[in-house]
Amino acid sequence: MVNAFTNLGRAERLELGILLRKGYSLRSIAVVLKRSPNTIAYEVKQNSVRGSYDPLKAEAKAHLKKRMRRLTWRKIEHYPLLKAEVISGLEKHWNPDEIAGKMKQGKTPNRCTKTAIYEWLRSARGQRYCHLLYSKRYRVKKRKPKVEKVLIPNRVAMTERPRGATNRTRYGHHERDTIVGKKGTPGGLATDQERKSRLVGAQKVADMSPVTHLAADRVLFGNIVALTVTRDNGIENRAHETLGIPSFFCDPYSSWQKGGIENANKMIRRYFPKGTDFRLVSQEEVDRVVSIINNKPRKILGYRSSLEVARAAGIIKHTSVLILPRI
Repeated sequence: MVNAFTNLGRAERLELGILLRKGYSLRSIAVVLKRSPNTIAYEVKQNSVRGSYDPLKAEAKAHLKKRMRRLTWRKIEHYPLLKAEVISGLEKHWNPDEIAGKMKQGKTPNRCTKTAIYEWLRSARGQRYCHLLYSKRYRVKKRKPKVEKVLIPNRVAMTERPRGATNRTRYGHHERDTIVGKKGTPGGLATDQERKSRLVGAQKVADMSPVTHLAADRVLFGNIVALTVTRDNGIENRAHETLGIPSFFCDPYSSWQKGGIENANKMIRRYFPKGTDFRLVSQEEVDRVVSIINNKPRKILGYRSSLEVARAAGIIKHTSVLILPRI
């Protein structure tokens, strides 16, 4: 169910900022946040700074606007002649819109909007004059408590994962992430790293939908032992339960908690820098890059390659796997 129009909260703005950087469309973001597309478009348009949407700056800008709106009624208290004119209009049984419209038409030097008059009537200073407009005092409607949005169903924190996954003493525990393509284009790479052997996998994805990433997961984990997967909180991971492998999630906006895959992404970015349009990249090219990474000696592995360690540990199910070709 889509929420009626209300301003976005801090958490929603942070999620909006992340999804915009990942290349999601405004309509897709609206579906995820359960908001109207118009609300998302209005938020981006009104609270962007110099043409760029920064969630923290947007939060500060929206807070300032809200504060200024709340202070508009004080103008009536500050100018006695303006206050007297407003009260005079109320005594004639004019509503705030008619009072404000008359002031604007008469080009009164000190005039205010109908919103300011309503806010003044809601305040402690204006409550005494409500009887001139309403038979009873104006009552502010109680807001219904917001329903908590669940972006990841049945999300389990990474603090709950097995000890062998945390301290890298057991094989079969993975970290999963996404590399996005050129801004404004769909698709990218679904990436994976086995935590102990540092074996890397990457699969092209056409978009960021959960169904597409579920299919990529089936390929990534189809030929390697996978006991657990550590993920971030992107909406591409919504279908994690369908995979059948226990998933654990980092804290929001804490990608550093899965530093292994972040480092693997950095190595992949050497061949596919930011701005790459993955629609023009074949899976064969991706496999070649993965092969280069998995066959190079790693200091952390005693100068053995990830592929050597993984094969020695017996976590690769088939030696003729195409995603890890020899070079």
